Amino acid sequence: MLDVRSPGEYIHAHIPSAHSFPLFTDEERKIVGTTYKQQSREAAIKVGLDFFGPRMRKMVEEAEGIVESRKTVLVHCWRGGMRSAGVAWLLDLYGFKVFTLIGGYKFFRRWALNQFEFPWPMKILGGYTGSGKTELLKQLALAGEVVIDLEAIAKHKGSAFGNIGLPSQPSQEMFENLLAVELHSKRSGKAADNGQLRSIWLEDESQRIGTVNIPQLIWLQMRKARVYFMDIPFAERLDHIAEEYGQLDREKMIAAIERIQKRLGGMEAKTSIELLMEGKIKDAFRILLKYYDKWYLKGLISRNNSGDLCETLKLHSVNPVENARQLLQQLEKTGTQKIAINEPGYR
Repeated sequence: MLDVRSPGEYIHAHIPSAHSFPLFTDEERKIVGTTYKQQSREAAIKVGLDFFGPRMRKMVEEAEGIVESRKTVLVHCWRGGMRSAGVAWLLDLYGFKVFTLIGGYKFFRRWALNQFEFPWPMKILGGYTGSGKTELLKQLALAGEVVIDLEAIAKHKGSAFGNIGLPSQPSQEMFENLLAVELHSKRSGKAADNGQLRSIWLEDESQRIGTVNIPQLIWLQMRKARVYFMDIPFAERLDHIAEEYGQLDREKMIAAIERIQKRLGGMEAKTSIELLMEGKIKDAFRILLKYYDKWYLKGLISRNNSGDLCETLKLHSVNPVENARQLLQQLEKTGTQKIAINEPGYR
């Protein structure tokens, strides 16, 4: 799939798995657009040809490098206009089998947003910070459960320390695109069971994960879904979180604490920073973990006010293999949630 929009458009958001294959640079696109508005369509095409003509050979060679032995490509621009038509013409002339996406990226974007309107069956994995929820999700996936890791898509672990050591987060639009494709993929393969869509496991999250937000329609569905709360002793969680975060960049950890200073409390923030500087990681996180427990409990109580949505599992340690086994045993007793794939809207 070749995205012929400008590099800036692609970086902001694109169809997952599409290759950036720009017809114009960001500056050239601006010039062509200005010519179109101020002069005419024909004048804009001539300016575009001045940019396009000298790089035709290079674009053909780049396409060969991307598709290797397979000479079939899908080309798209913003809305299926002149940019995709020009590149499609060139590659077809050279011998590629070329398809163009009718409606372009704009059509895909509309499709992506539509995914959030479907009634997805969900199970929410809950637990205080340090419970190993992400590790447990991975174990559930290995056991054949249907899982979406929102934090992996967002490139953020959800807390103030969540992006330390990870790549930059996607834009909000790109996060939504990735989530839409991930949701859509769950309607096929192992997610389907005799015409029924099995429940999707998601980690209990705040609506905001770092700099991105879970789409409102998905967030509302998550808030109404049943929570399976992993109740693990504080000491076990503290050991786990200290080991997980203890190797992170010390200065970045201190900066993260400073960002939540108002909510954490001035004295607690000062003490935890001093402990970090002294290398007393576990003592510092003892303070932080109590803070996160308080905020998570507040959210859990507000959710449960709307009905009996929480099921608690008493667990002894942060052991994803053993905890997955116990969780799945519990599910066998209560049954699983499914929804028909061929319901209206599941297209």
